[in-house]
Amino acid sequence: MHNDNELRKWRMILGSDKNDGTGCQLSAGDMRIDQTLEALYDNQRQGGLGPSSPNVSRWLGDIRSFFPSSVVKVMQQDALKRLNLTQLLLEKEILENADADVHLVATLLSLSKVIPEKTKSTARMVVQKVVDELLRKLQQPMQQAISGALSRSIRNTRPRHNEINWSLTIRKNLRHYQPAYQTIIPETKIGYGRKRSALKDVILCLDQSGSMGTSVVYSGIFGAVMASIPALQTKMVVFDTAVADLTEQLTDPVDLLFGVQLGGGTDIQLALTYCQQQITRPADTVMILITDLYEGGNPANMRKRAAELVSAGVQLIVLLALNDDGAPSYDHENAQFLADLGVPVFACTPDQFPDMMAAALGKQDMQQWVSMQG
Repeated sequence: MHNDNELRKWRMILGSDKNDGTGCQLSAGDMRIDQTLEALYDNQRQGGLGPSSPNVSRWLGDIRSFFPSSVVKVMQQDALKRLNLTQLLLEKEILENADADVHLVATLLSLSKVIPEKTKSTARMVVQKVVDELLRKLQQPMQQAISGALSRSIRNTRPRHNEINWSLTIRKNLRHYQPAYQTIIPETKIGYGRKRSALKDVILCLDQSGSMGTSVVYSGIFGAVMASIPALQTKMVVFDTAVADLTEQLTDPVDLLFGVQLGGGTDIQLALTYCQQQITRPADTVMILITDLYEGGNPANMRKRAAELVSAGVQLIVLLALNDDGAPSYDHENAQFLADLGVPVFACTPDQFPDMMAAALGKQDMQQWVSMQG
């Protein structure tokens, strides 16, 4: 025998159809939840909320009242897909009430060229809010990981007297302490080294086709952070069937994101050709290609360019996705070809990216790093 709570749960799952079979009567509060779910998940309804309906703002408010933020984000994404509500994001009132996250930003970027003047400032405000939140979360781990990797790579074990890092030297030689003389014999000296203006060159080469939306957002954030580190020379290149160099926009990630044009086809070989022309120090260059590897251009040329980059000494890494959206879809044949070249090919979450970059800049075995991440 089912108790009342179990019947209520089944009634909410089955919906309001009279054949649900539970015979359960919902409370007024449960009826509002049921109506909110029905507006989105009733398969008989086509675009039921309507792009200009006054009920839309109320519906967005209802889902925030009834469900936790993680569920709200899923329902917003489902609404865009199931009810064809993309037009909603062109309404100023809707943008002001929507829960801002990377998925909403990706949708706004895909609509950036058609957003009416009256909502452009609101759209920018939404993007700015998400960018600020991501920077607060990701900037410090990214800077610490990269700075640590670079510091380790430039330590000088044969420093001149004025280059000695005494703090590190003393710690390194504590085992050589001489009690009789109350001193340490510095058998190993560690210096600061002579820093160059840029120790490493980094190229983020980013597929801006529609399927890469959230990866674009995170890539823009990380690109801006790396551009702020003097020891790195960072370039940002985005591509679909054409290539655009957004390096100058790295100082403002919001401007950079609005410079992206999500959608369109994919010509990876064209992007690799452009990046190849920008590389002046192959052995000191880390190139991160972020793409699902579905090549719409010339696959043979794409593979040739990738092989040339690896042969020249460029550290090439392919990220199939840079997001938290789960396992990505990708071209398995191209992925296997690159893996056979020794190129690491994998998906990466935003939380893993700082450690991944630190490992790459420190010239660690990236295949081993990937294996350790599972």
